[in-house]
Amino acid sequence: MSGRNVTFILIAVLALFVASNSLYIIKETERGVMLRFGELVDPDLKPGLHAKIPFVNNVRKFDGRILTVDSTPERFFTQEKKALIVDSYAKFKVGDTAKYYTATNGEESRAMGLLSQRINNGLRNQVAVRTIQEVVSGEREQLMLDLTAELNKVAQEELGVEVIDVRVKKIDLPPDVSESVYRRMNAEREKEAREHRSQGQELAEGIRAAADREVTVIKANAYRDSELIRGEGDALATRIYAEAFNQDPEFYSFTRSLRAYQDAFSGSGDLLLVQPDSEFFRYLKDSRGGRQGGD
Repeated sequence: MSGRNVTFILIAVLALFVASNSLYIIKETERGVMLRFGELVDPDLKPGLHAKIPFVNNVRKFDGRILTVDSTPERFFTQEKKALIVDSYAKFKVGDTAKYYTATNGEESRAMGLLSQRINNGLRNQVAVRTIQEVVSGEREQLMLDLTAELNKVAQEELGVEVIDVRVKKIDLPPDVSESVYRRMNAEREKEAREHRSQGQELAEGIRAAADREVTVIKANAYRDSELIRGEGDALATRIYAEAFNQDPEFYSFTRSLRAYQDAFSGSGDLLLVQPDSEFFRYLKDSRGGRQGGD
């Protein structure tokens, strides 16, 4: 290979090296700043293809997407000096690239650590002015809204990041407190259960007494109606019998005597002493029932 070809190859390699160090690309999901010997000269590089002076300018790129910082659970005290262990996380993204680079040197882990500290400080302030009931359920949503607004203001001023949302994942009681709280809650629930049982028994007694009273009234009305109907039936039967027997009084006397004979002689061990000329046997002596000494 001739010397001119070697020189040409060296020049081409040098040109390629210079070009590779002169051109750079900022993606749509990235943010970047340009430095000149460590001094910030362009704080906000736009997405696209750009050029720089090799060995003079340096480009630092940051993730421009929404990031998540997961804070470690911390112990906070409520307004009543009750301890709570709160686990939270936050969503944020780079807003001011110059301030972000100055505060964190462009290191994402450092930015998350600083933001996590501020989240815990904000939670401590928000929890300290609320009761345990308000933190757990009553004002939990308002707590997160207030914390997001406060933290976003601080983070933009100090770190150059925009806090989009702060959420509380879990709220627990410390182990030394949870047992006593559980016992108190259990006692309260047992007291409430006893009250409900007593109220239920009282209501059941009232319902049972009303039902018994209604049964008594229904039975009394039914007995009254049955007696009225029975009385009307007996009166009607008596009238019918009377009308039938008045048509032939002698036949009525005869059937009544036969019924008396049947009742008198139905028992096997009964003894009846009657005079032979008694009226009791008059239909046995005379089928027409004629009286002795009569017509």
